[in-house]
Amino acid sequence: MSSDQLIFLAAQKDIKDDNPKKDEIYSFGILAKIKQILKQTDNMARVLIESICRAEAKFYDDSGDFIQAKIEEKQDKPYDESSLESEALLRGLNELFSDYMSVSGQVPSDLILRINSKAALSETADYIAANANFDFEKKQEILSELDVIKRAEKLSEYLSKENDVLFYQKEIASKIKDSMDKTQKDYFIKEQIKFLSEELGDSEDPVTESEKFISKLEKLKLPKDTYEKLKEECKNLSKTPQGSAEANILRSYLDFCFSLPWNKSSKDKIDLKDAEKVLNEDHFGLEKVKERILEFLAVKKLSGSIKGQIICLVGPPGVGKTSIAKSLARAIGRKYVRMSLGGLGDESEIRGHRKTYVGAMPGRIISLLKQCKTNNPLFLLDEIDKLSKDYHGDPSSALLEVLDPEQNSEFVDRYLEVPFDLSKVMFIATANDPSKIPSPLYDRMEIINLYSYTPEEKFNIAKKHLVPKQIKMHGIKEKNIKFDDKSLKLIIDSYTKEAGVRELERKLSSVMRKVVKKIIESKNKDKCININSKKVKEMLGVEKYKKDYKAKSEVGIVNGLAWTAVGGEILPIEVLLMKGKGKVETTGLLGDVMKESAKIATSYIRSNAKKLNISENFYKNYDIHIHAPEGAVPKDGPSAGVTIATALVSALKKKKVNSKVAMTGEITLKGKVLPIGGLKEKTMAAFKNGVKTVIVPAGNKGDIEEIDGSVKDAINFVFADSLNDVFSSAII
Repeated sequence: MSSDQLIFLAAQKDIKDDNPKKDEIYSFGILAKIKQILKQTDNMARVLIESICRAEAKFYDDSGDFIQAKIEEKQDKPYDESSLESEALLRGLNELFSDYMSVSGQVPSDLILRINSKAALSETADYIAANANFDFEKKQEILSELDVIKRAEKLSEYLSKENDVLFYQKEIASKIKDSMDKTQKDYFIKEQIKFLSEELGDSEDPVTESEKFISKLEKLKLPKDTYEKLKEECKNLSKTPQGSAEANILRSYLDFCFSLPWNKSSKDKIDLKDAEKVLNEDHFGLEKVKERILEFLAVKKLSGSIKGQIICLVGPPGVGKTSIAKSLARAIGRKYVRMSLGGLGDESEIRGHRKTYVGAMPGRIISLLKQCKTNNPLFLLDEIDKLSKDYHGDPSSALLEVLDPEQNSEFVDRYLEVPFDLSKVMFIATANDPSKIPSPLYDRMEIINLYSYTPEEKFNIAKKHLVPKQIKMHGIKEKNIKFDDKSLKLIIDSYTKEAGVRELERKLSSVMRKVVKKIIESKNKDKCININSKKVKEMLGVEKYKKDYKAKSEVGIVNGLAWTAVGGEILPIEVLLMKGKGKVETTGLLGDVMKESAKIATSYIRSNAKKLNISENFYKNYDIHIHAPEGAVPKDGPSAGVTIATALVSALKKKKVNSKVAMTGEITLKGKVLPIGGLKEKTMAAFKNGVKTVIVPAGNKGDIEEIDGSVKDAINFVFADSLNDVFSSAII
């Protein structure tokens, strides 16, 4: 390119030789001029050349980095373009090439027009030779011929022979096609597909692939209907063009079907002592939950089946619902699979999509079974109370078939289109709020409640489980950090306020990070840091929660007890009287049920004002404002009636309510106290906040047995049949 831009182009004799020597290159070639070089990736270049003339290499020199040649330009021998011979040869070439194009069908139809536009015989011959599908040896022979008449004669001979071959090939193919019966036709097509597959570089022959799928199918012991369906799909694959979208869909479908664990089950290892040991290793407390699970396993061991028993673990966040399911899977030797249902609103996540849809996928239940490779894992349906519903369908309805023991033996995923047996799967669900579980699902499950941990249980969990876990996670040694008992109790009482232990674990993690920082800064890996109460306050800052909710007894303020999805809470109710005309106002984002409780309490007091030693005209002289603090938090529930009524009486009589008393219960217009739910969580909240007396409905007396022993020892329970029992115990 830096000199005359000339290049000599010659063919090599052996096309397979990547580095031909000078003896392996034809001497006759083309002298050309390089017009443009375009650099491309991977050290490649595209070169645009313009031919000048024929040329012959007198000798080659391959001693350098590239081959050089001494060449001699060659010109066509003179001939008479207007002679009859030239005209005959020109017309003959055009006709032969026209026939060639019509028979071969490989040359663009507009090429004949371009050839007919060539006036000179030499140019026409060269143009046809370049575009005809000859062997390159014949093209080299035509290139080397300087006599134009002889060149045209040779080209005519080659074209005529090529046309005859193509004609007979087409005629033979037509005869074979007409005489071929169905078996021969199928074989011929298969052979053609096989040949084309090899030419395209496809490793799999679709016919062989179909046969492989059928071979896999024969090894599986499937129900007759399932067997027939899958066999039909295998046959469809062999009939479908390999590169088509339908073939890819069928291939993906069959791959998925044959990767499912139709008959693969893990062997249960049910030993009640070992199971109890595993549960105790992983969890402190939860005795009744462990007992129920061991009963569940005992039935499984004796009967060999747990059909119809679907457990739902219900409790606040962080109390160990998910980890209990993991421990159970480990105890019985089953694989553990978890599917989170929180926010799930698309029915197709359960049932899958039709395989004909673009981007079709099986449901998550079938997909997870494929991943775990067994048909009897422990399958955890996490947060079943947080299922949603939108225009994509109702996933809770789809789960009915999954959890119904009478139906799940023939669960049909839309993608599979054949039944899959889910009866061997051990399903366990978890939920925070049982009231939000769809009723049909709730009816199919056995509820096991996990309640809030007591401070003593939290202490033992922290000491035996959380501290060792955090030490390991932060890469320090046990000798580097020592917690005394008071420091752990301080973190539990003053820095956490929860039913479970997640926040406690986060606080311990915060302490660990600060310890790691001190060890790194001291450059002494064997340094030991003792964590006492003083250190806790330095590391975690000011105490966030006080044990005593309210130290001072006041007029019109009563400690109510509320159940929430995260455990029990103290719910104070405040009542304020103002001069007015009997207007009753409620604030604090109270729900409809609590507003009705306020109306019931007001009506009861008005009708019993004389008995309560309250002015009968109070509703004419005062406006009443009822408020539940933390106004940004919505509150509702059927257990605030006694609290509101007590606060109203306290405000109207101007008498204080004992701050160490908390209460829960709903009331009627006649002043009867009705039973409530969630007593264990509510009493736990009272216990954590230093309440000494809890007033509960008499109808809940039997529920006291469910309450933790440490809570029962610390709290005095008062059972109320009517509001008079409440007032006499709470109002000072």
